[in-house]
Parts: sequence; C-alpha cells; structure tokens
Amino acid sequence: MSAPAFDPALEPGIPRDQRGTVVTVGTFDGVHRGHWAVLQEIGRRARAMDRRSVLVTFHPHPLRIVKPEIAPPLLTTPVEKKEILAESGLDYAVFISFTPRLAAYSPERFVREVLVERVGVDELVIGYDHGFGRGRSGDVDTLRKLGGDLGFDVDVVDPVTVGDAPVSSSRIRKAVQAGRMEDAEGGLGRPYSLRGAVIRGEGRGRSLGFPTANLQIEGERKLVPPPGIYAVRGVLPGRRIPGALHIGPRPTFRGSPPAIELHLMDFHGDLYGQVIRVDVHHFLREVLPFDSVEELVRQMHQDVEDARKVLTK
Repeated sequence: MSAPAFDPALEPGIPRDQRGTVVTVGTFDGVHRGHWAVLQEIGRRARAMDRRSVLVTFHPHPLRIVKPEIAPPLLTTPVEKKEILAESGLDYAVFISFTPRLAAYSPERFVREVLVERVGVDELVIGYDHGFGRGRSGDVDTLRKLGGDLGFDVDVVDPVTVGDAPVSSSRIRKAVQAGRMEDAEGGLGRPYSLRGAVIRGEGRGRSLGFPTANLQIEGERKLVPPPGIYAVRGVLPGRRIPGALHIGPRPTFRGSPPAIELHLMDFHGDLYGQVIRVDVHHFLREVLPFDSVEELVRQMHQDVEDARKVLTK
C-alpha cells in the first residue's frame, strides 16, 4: 500500500543552496532560556560550518490536536514567537501547521519528509528531553539511528537550570498562573508579556484621574496572569513606559464586566486602535472591593506609587 500523499501544510520548505543546514525542531512555547540555548548553539554551529541555522516549529500546540482536553494555554502566540525569534540570529524559522495527519506521522516519516526532504538537515541539535512523532515515540536514540541511515549528525544540548530544576515551558506556565512573575521572568530570560489592542472602555479611569487603556488580548489561547494589580511596562515604538495593570473583575462598580486595564505613568496621548505589548514584572495585590470611589482612588494612588518603586529597583 502506498504512503499517503504529503500533507499540504508541510509543503513550504526553505530555499536550497549548497551550504547545508543546522536544524532544531520543537514547539518552543515561550522561547525560554532552555530554548534560547538550543537556538544559540545551532547558530554557533552553522556559522562555524558555513551552514544555515533553521528552526522547525508548530502551531497550534500539538496537544491541541492530540489531547485537546489537556492542551495548555500559550506562553507565546505565533506573533509573539516570531518577534522573539527575530532577535535570535536564525537564518530561517519554518512554522508548520500541526494537524491530525501530521500527528499520525511515525518518527521515521517525520524525519525523512520534513527534516530531510523539506529542510535539508545536515546536523540536528535538540534539547535533552526532546520527543517527536506519533505519541512522542521518537527520542534521541531514534534520531541518532535515523541520522546514521539518512546522513545527518545529532547532538543534544544540556538543560538550562534555574534554582534546582531545569527550565521548562510547563514550569514557567505554573509560575504565571500563580502570579509569580519574577519566577516566570527567571525562566524566560525576559519579562512575561501580553499583547493587546486598545479598545473603547467605559472611560471611568479618566474620570478618576487615572486614564487607562482597555486591552483586548491577542490570541484565544494566550495565558493571562490571575486577577490582580501588577507593576508593568508598556512597550510602544521606541518607548518603554512604567505603569500599573488591572486584570479581572471591578467589584467597586456593580455591573462592570471584568477587564484588563493599563495605566501608563506620566503618559498623555491617544492609544485607541494601537497594539501594545505589556511586560508584566510584579504582582502588587489582589483585586478588592471598596466602600467608596474615594477609597478606591486612594488605593490607586498607592498602587501607582508601589509600581513605580518596584520598577525603579
């Protein structure tokens, strides 16, 4: 029986030349410090051998297809991942749609049809815990055997540790879900960030003396930190502005829906329609109800002062 036709989602490869490629492959959600170590290693090897450095990555997260009931929220949306990878020095990043058909590929078929035929791998560099193919049945030993058969080398990058444990996307995800933003930053090597378009809100913040930008977060699967008040920086073209971020309900005002509201300190300007990146540095406090608007305003002054202190340390 002949093999099924090649998945159209995999058709794009990279332009061929005579230099060969050094490749890594994986979901790379978060592009954290462990991922970064792999990317830097393939870049170093590619330069030393006059080859091209290539990342093969996936969207959606493979678990969305294989086991959707346990699929995690994303640390990085595709747009965010591309922005981060643009600073990596890679020659190519190949984004592949992860489909049920691709999920059924055996390790051998994935390596042959994707890494060899589409990407032209000469050397494969992977993380210490890499698994791939149907049911993650392929591992380092599988890759080394395939490399011997198909003519490419395989090397493994040791884990990057923070504290007493290796950095991982799941570990960072737990930190964000608990509001431990410093721990998330330690694993990522940069602050955890959100991206959102500024949309029309109720305008209440401006009337209270704290104009806010209401954010509609990009990506339905993006992980948002738990409700609370956070010290943040808003990133606009050429500017990083300290601020405070409210995530969650607004119990002082009955009937107001939950919201994500950004107050930028000492900023004056119209942000409607713009897309803002927000780097989330520190959890300040829980969302609380207040007996009066005056009490809320006093607390908002304190929140801004607390955020300013955190961000100037």
